[in-house]
Parts: sequence; structure tokens; C-alpha cells
Amino acid sequence: MKPSIVNAGADAVIVYFSDEISLAANQRVLQLDAALADSDLAILETVPAYSSLMVYYDITRHWDTDVRGAVKAIIESLPALDERDAAQGQTHVIPVYYDETVGPDLARIAELHGCSAEEVIERHCRDSYRVYALGFAPGFAYMGEVAEDLQAPRLDSPRTRIPAGSVAIAERQTAIYPLASPGGWNIIGRTTFPLYEPQKGILNQLNSGDTVRFKAISKDEFIAAGGSVEAFE
Repeated sequence: MKPSIVNAGADAVIVYFSDEISLAANQRVLQLDAALADSDLAILETVPAYSSLMVYYDITRHWDTDVRGAVKAIIESLPALDERDAAQGQTHVIPVYYDETVGPDLARIAELHGCSAEEVIERHCRDSYRVYALGFAPGFAYMGEVAEDLQAPRLDSPRTRIPAGSVAIAERQTAIYPLASPGGWNIIGRTTFPLYEPQKGILNQLNSGDTVRFKAISKDEFIAAGGSVEAFE
């Protein structure tokens, strides 16, 4: 896995470890992120993605420094590290109310795979999902990888408004919409798990390297936890 470093402006570089979704590449991303945090480089911000890391640095302190060379030297030290040095993150069990009233694409995914809605739910709860990256909206976590017997393409026409807490699938990814927003992913359920509530100090409940498992709950449990069966527009 030979990484490449690409300039991304006057004060940033992007380090690519792979052009595919890969657990090994993502571990290297998080290793580099941790190594840079421990380095003496004046790093302003890092943005981990599936298989790449965006690195913003303080140009006023590095105007005469070969930042690409410094990052390359750190990368070359990574193979000597044990894989456990990569951030493993937390494990979250997220309760989800799966039903066509809050998951309008549940039946369509079942039809796509020739199974029942109950089997779609079982399959979604069967596996653990790694948080690979954050983006699109505050608190939006891209998780994978969704098994082939559950994958579904994005909608041809995105919905104008998806309620907050909607649990979704798109190709090999699954996610939760932290805020009400437009979106083209397949919605199969809803959760009260808070992802982005700045008024409560919650900015990123899920982080890169975390592991998520979904747990099916009843409508009564969902309502008791503060859930809403708000309809889709």
C-alpha cells in the first residue's frame, strides 16, 4: 500500500492510501492522523476520510519547510507500528425503529433482494459497521461495509426533506441523517440516537474508527425514547 501525497492548496496536502474502501487503508489513515498529532509540525486541522487524510498546516510557521517531505517521513515510519496503534474508537449500539412509516424504502429493498422486510431488518442488525469518515452534514458518519444481500443504489430523485434520525443505506454504505435535510439514500428506519445537538454539547457522537451495531426496537420503545413518526414530504 504505497501512499501518495498531493498538494491541496497553499496550506494543505492530501495523503492517499488507496482509491477503494479498505479497512487496511483506513487504519493507515488513522495511524497517520495520530502520528501527525504527536509530531512537531504545526498542524491546524486534519480531515480523515475512507482512504485519505487532508492535512492543513500553519503556513506562517512552515513557509520555508518542505511539509510534503516531513509528512512523507512520518508515513515511512508507519509500517513499523503495530496495527493496534491505529485508533480503534468506541463501540456504539444504536436502537432503530424499522417500519415503513419511518422507512419508506424498506419494502423496496426487500423486493430488490427477494426477501421480506423482516429479513432486511435482520440483515442490517446482523453486522458491525466501521465509521470510515464524517462529512456531508455536521455529525453525518459514513459507515461500512453493507453486505451484498442488503445493498441498494441511491434514489434516482433525492427527497427534499429527510427527518433527523433517519437510518439509511446507499450501495456499500449505511448512515444516519443527523439533521433534517435533502438526501438520496434509501431510508429503512429511524433512531433517537443523538448525532449532532450543539445545544447539548454533542458535535460528533460518532468518530472515524468507531464501530456501530444497530438494534431493532418496537414503536412503543421508540416513542418512549422521544422518537417521532413524522411523515416524509
